[in-house]
Amino acid sequence: MAETELPSPPFHPIPGLPNFRDIGGYPVNGSPQDGDNATHKIVRRGLIYRSSEPSKVTEDGISKLKGLGIERVFDLRSAVEIEAGQRDGFGWKVKEIDGARREFVPVFLDQDYSPEALALRYKNYSSESAKGFIAAYHDILEAAASPTNSYRPFKTILEHLASSSPPAPCLIHCTAGKDRTGVICGLILSLCGVDDEVVAHEYSLTDLGLKERHEELIAHLMSNPSLRDPEAAKRMISSQKQAMLGTLATIREKYGSVEKCVVDLGLLSPEGIKQLRNNLIVDTDKDGVVSWQNHAKLLS
Repeated sequence: MAETELPSPPFHPIPGLPNFRDIGGYPVNGSPQDGDNATHKIVRRGLIYRSSEPSKVTEDGISKLKGLGIERVFDLRSAVEIEAGQRDGFGWKVKEIDGARREFVPVFLDQDYSPEALALRYKNYSSESAKGFIAAYHDILEAAASPTNSYRPFKTILEHLASSSPPAPCLIHCTAGKDRTGVICGLILSLCGVDDEVVAHEYSLTDLGLKERHEELIAHLMSNPSLRDPEAAKRMISSQKQAMLGTLATIREKYGSVEKCVVDLGLLSPEGIKQLRNNLIVDTDKDGVVSWQNHAKLLS
C-alpha cells in the first residue's frame, strides 16, 4: 500500500496536515459482531479528530477542516516547545483556523523542558521495550492532571465532550499527534467501552499516518543534546500497540478501572462520564463500523 493510500475512514486527507483521523466508528463492548441487520453501538463519528501539529496545513486543507465542522482545537504543546520548533527552523508556528477556537492546554509546563527533565523523558521514549513508553505515558497522565497545571488539559477536553448540550466537533493535537494526543484519545475510547485491543490499534495507526513526517520529526529530536542516537529517535516516533495496552493495564492496576482513574484524578465526575457516554455512543448498522481488523493488516 502506498503511503498516500491511508484507510479512510478513519483517515481524512487534509493537505499539509498528516496523521489526521477520526477516532469515531469503533465498536463499543457488547455490540454484536455478526449479522447484516444487527444494530451496532460505536463511538460517534465526525466529532473527535486527532492529528500532528497544523502549522503547514494549506488553504485547501483549512477548507476541508471547515467542511468537517471543527469548532475547537485543543493544542497540547507547551509554549517552550512551540518556540523551539520555530527557533530550530521547523516552522512550527501556531496556526489559527477560521471558525475554530484554539485552546492552549499544555500537558507539560515550561519547567518540564529543563535538560534534566528532557533527558529522563527521552530515556523512557527511546527504550527498546514498551516499558519506557508506559512510564512516559504515566508521566503524561500525571502532568495533565496535576493541580499545579492550571490549564487542566485532559479535564478541559473531557468536559467539552461531556457537555449537557451536544459538543461541537474538535481537533486534538500535540506535535506528532502520537503520545499526549494518544493518551487522551485512549482515555476517551476506553471510557466509551471500546476494547483495549481496539484502542491500541487506533493508537498504532500513527505509524501509518506519520510516515511523511518521519524525517522532520527525527531531525527535531536529534537537535536536542539529550538525544544523539538516530535509532533511539526512530523508536521515539513509533506507535507500538504494546505501549497503549500496557498503559491501560497500568491504569487499571493502579486505580482499578479507567473510570475510577478519571474520577480520582478529578478529570470528570461519575455523572460526567455518564454524560460523555450519552454524547459519544451511538447506534449504527454494520457499514458504520470501522473495519479495524482489516486496517491492522497494514501495520504487520
